[in-house]
Amino acid sequence: MDKKYMQLAIDLAKNGKGKVNPNPLVGAVIVKNRKVIGQGYHKKYGGNHAEIEAINNSTESVEGATIYVTLEPCYHYGKTPPCVDKLISSKISRVVIGSLDPNPLVSGKSIDKLKQVGIEVNVGVLEEECFRLNEVFMKYIKTKKPYVVLKSAISLDGKIATKTGESKWITGEISRLKVHELRNELSAIMIGINTVLQDDPSLTCNINNGRNPIRIIVDSNLRIPLDSKILKNSHNYKTIIATTKDADLKKKKLIEELGAEVLIIKSLNNKVDLNDLMIKLGELKIDGILLEGGGELNFSALKAEIVDKVMIFIAPKIIGGRNSKTSIEGEGINLLSESYKIYNLKTENLGEDILLTGYIKR
Repeated sequence: MDKKYMQLAIDLAKNGKGKVNPNPLVGAVIVKNRKVIGQGYHKKYGGNHAEIEAINNSTESVEGATIYVTLEPCYHYGKTPPCVDKLISSKISRVVIGSLDPNPLVSGKSIDKLKQVGIEVNVGVLEEECFRLNEVFMKYIKTKKPYVVLKSAISLDGKIATKTGESKWITGEISRLKVHELRNELSAIMIGINTVLQDDPSLTCNINNGRNPIRIIVDSNLRIPLDSKILKNSHNYKTIIATTKDADLKKKKLIEELGAEVLIIKSLNNKVDLNDLMIKLGELKIDGILLEGGGELNFSALKAEIVDKVMIFIAPKIIGGRNSKTSIEGEGINLLSESYKIYNLKTENLGEDILLTGYIKR
């Protein structure tokens, strides 16, 4: 029964996707006499936490009840008071927790406080599922750097475009919808200047009530055209151009006048140092990035070890061509032992396409 109610809490938590960053996704379910009497989830950043929502929505007194919560209740004052105190004052008798909160202001402290007043606490129910629910938060809260998801859409033979550069659309409509869901869920989307020059994308989110991600362009020498779609609507959508101190300062001013923010990042081999960029973006409270780069930026990101997760959409098509672009280019590696290894690889059917999802093994 604990797993059943925790799964319900996980499903509730997912309703907060795209609305609570950089806070975690959290769901809560209150059960009394084997009956669900209250449910809630963290709906928006700065709003009530899941536990408070569940208590407020309860159909009867929660005294003596069990609450299932996907993440350890908060212990400290933030934008809202500590949830652990509310659980105690509400006379909840048992707290079932999916995963611990890695935040040093919280981790384990709420559990200790609950136990000290005689409340039964169980930790680790559907722990892996609860951890994956908040993998972005888990990294960001510990490192203050964004969680990076490398996404690519390829043909069966690994191409991202034809020899003429045509790339729309390799994958089908269902896959494209999935990508827009990712744009809604993650705080930002990042591409390189070559993608801007070749495709002139808008990088917006095209789903109902979706959130447009912050757009990040890695452009070491400020080659971005002033009439690009990215800059034309940068007053409407937050846009960051990451460049180096060697860039043209006059063009920097023109870009800023169009509404984009220009970040000066350390230079590494005459290019933007991606690790320094991650630090700067973390300081801006950007907790997660969808990397939709071309082959050069994707390889640079892997080499810099900033990628945490890969999502490869594979279409049932063969393109061929020795000059057709692939999803990972750069200088490549010399030995197979140097390859970037993936673990926890999972497959998902998306219409005619297949989605491969896995994690980078450090």
